[in-house]
Amino acid sequence: MPSEDRSCARCVQFVGLDDVAIVDLETSTAGLVLTIETLPRPVGCPSCGVLARLKDRAPVRLIDLPCYGRPTTTVWLKRRFTCIDVDCEQKTFTERDDRIAPSRSSPTARAGRFVTHQVGAHARSVSEVAEDLGCNWHTVNNAVVQWGEALLEADTERICSVEALGLDEVAFAKLGERRKLYFATTIADTRRGQLLDVVPGRGGAEPKEWMKARSEQWRAGVKWATLDLSAAFRSVFVATLPGATLVADPFHVVKHANSKLDECRRRVQNETLGHRGRKADPLFRSRRLLTMAKQRLSEDAEAKMVGLLKAGDRKGEVATSWATRKKPFASSMPTLMRQPLLSGLTNSLLTWPIAANRSRSARSGEPSKTGATRSLPGTGPTPATDQLKRSTTW
Repeated sequence: MPSEDRSCARCVQFVGLDDVAIVDLETSTAGLVLTIETLPRPVGCPSCGVLARLKDRAPVRLIDLPCYGRPTTTVWLKRRFTCIDVDCEQKTFTERDDRIAPSRSSPTARAGRFVTHQVGAHARSVSEVAEDLGCNWHTVNNAVVQWGEALLEADTERICSVEALGLDEVAFAKLGERRKLYFATTIADTRRGQLLDVVPGRGGAEPKEWMKARSEQWRAGVKWATLDLSAAFRSVFVATLPGATLVADPFHVVKHANSKLDECRRRVQNETLGHRGRKADPLFRSRRLLTMAKQRLSEDAEAKMVGLLKAGDRKGEVATSWATRKKPFASSMPTLMRQPLLSGLTNSLLTWPIAANRSRSARSGEPSKTGATRSLPGTGPTPATDQLKRSTTW
């Protein structure tokens, strides 16, 4: 075991701590091995305070920062002491120095701060940082969690006043023997683009508890509440932020509109030809063009789509659906589909006007057999439809 006189006083500056010295430096195939120890000083028993006697040294291997482009392992010769008081219950104890490494930590303190900064501030992956340090993924991830939680607790001003608050679900991790997928809910300041917190699950219970933990003054400052078409998130905002305006995520609104347009196309296809779409069917050939944004359609593509609709959509139902879909998005996309717009869009998508039935009734003087409107498949007066209207019409 290295003796006290082998420590180099000039190497104190290399370590960065005045009372820690380098005992040895070796090279291996895995990188550098740096051996350090604290300088001798009187140490008292943590239980009784009596001056303790040095018993031995226990080498503890720690992951350190890379040195000269090579992974570095720091071996800390931790002193173990014996209490000389016979009446003391604590017979032995080991020295602690959080400046070198926290208790039960695999990396050093400076390595823990480094990996947390790399993952948090520079958005580097945990595996990438672990490769730089020459350790496994779990070592770096545990350090990020340990130091990251301490930073979050110390940052009392992290959740300041928020004007626009957003909720969204995310697939968080696959855990367990069967790799079950667990979800989490992200809470973000959508005005500044800052993540505020992550709560487990994708329901409304956890976000609601998070909202209730905030002060009334903080909740009153939230003017906009952004979300997808989730009924659970909507109930959270209605219960905790009644004065906020609900704003739908345009991605999910467009997805919902496209799905209803595609349902209309498939229904007309079955009613007209009596079978599902085939390669030569006009409506089947137009399925991609119908869901494309107006600005992405060239003149030739739009002319092709119009021709296919004339050939396969004789009653004009699909054309009406497509016109209803493209008009709101072309004019009001920057407003993120606010309440009146979304309400009108949902009503238009759920029940399409049948122009042919109305005109036939006007010519014959007889009422239409199907009525003025016709519901799409799966959107009749069912509980699921009622729930959809309640969740999308705000």
